[in-house]
Amino acid sequence: MKTNAARLLDSMKIEYELRTYDVDPEDLSAETVARKVGLPLEQVFKTLVVRGDRHGVCFAVVPGNCQLDLKTLAKLTGDRKIEPVTLKEVQPLTGYIRGGVTVLGAKKAYPVYIDETIELFDTISISAGQRGLQIFIAPADYLRVTNGTLRAICLNE
Repeated sequence: MKTNAARLLDSMKIEYELRTYDVDPEDLSAETVARKVGLPLEQVFKTLVVRGDRHGVCFAVVPGNCQLDLKTLAKLTGDRKIEPVTLKEVQPLTGYIRGGVTVLGAKKAYPVYIDETIELFDTISISAGQRGLQIFIAPADYLRVTNGTLRAICLNE
């Protein structure tokens, strides 16, 4: 089944693989997705929707084993502070529901900030735009299609 994200990649002639997994609506964690698609947690990237106080909404794409560093992202965007959007705002802003959010084919082309660890891998996994479906893609291709800004945006743990 093709999602808007997959159709976008097709239109750009970018190679990818779709991988399905069984969804537990009570557990949408990156840990569970990583286990179900057979990748290490740091190779499964989650897409977060955040809002800055000056520049508005943007996407933050971070590995599943990472917590977004809101202060660092705020500095990058030129905001004083950044906070995650509320759950009820996610779908109206992106067209996607929690557990299925992706930059690819989103309702609006918000700025994208991607953690630099993405370049450590040959392949990463991102949501394909619906729960239970992941896209395996080369990081260079993902960076090209998202026009993302690459920076260290994870908290050091």
